[in-house]
Amino acid sequence: QVQLVESGGGLVQAGGSLRLSCVVSGRTISTYAMGWFRQAPGKEREFVAAISWSGDYIDYTDSVKGRFTFSRVNAKNTVYLQMNSLKPEDTAVYYCALGPQWAMAQTINEYDYWGQGTQVTVSS
Repeated sequence: QVQLVESGGGLVQAGGSLRLSCVVSGRTISTYAMGWFRQAPGKEREFVAAISWSGDYIDYTDSVKGRFTFSRVNAKNTVYLQMNSLKPEDTAVYYCALGPQWAMAQTINEYDYWGQGTQVTVSS
């Protein structure tokens, strides 16, 4: 059974930083794309960042480019999202997801497994 568990969310002031972690069990992530998505109250879930199975390709939504960094440590079966210069509009539940094998993926429908989410709240 594949499980993804996010952690690291919390309450932070605007301009602050948080580091989200996502630990995967039940599957070795080294050959799979991984993604981070977020969902704010009253809004649809949206793409934040994705990393290819090899780690060679990383993509970010425009609003987080230059502020967020996606990384993976396959030996720990873990991915991370370092979030700097946080803004109130970054407030959302952040979800980690396991995507297709030997690929890169940026759309929700391409991801098969999801974590339960971690709340990030940025105060102004």
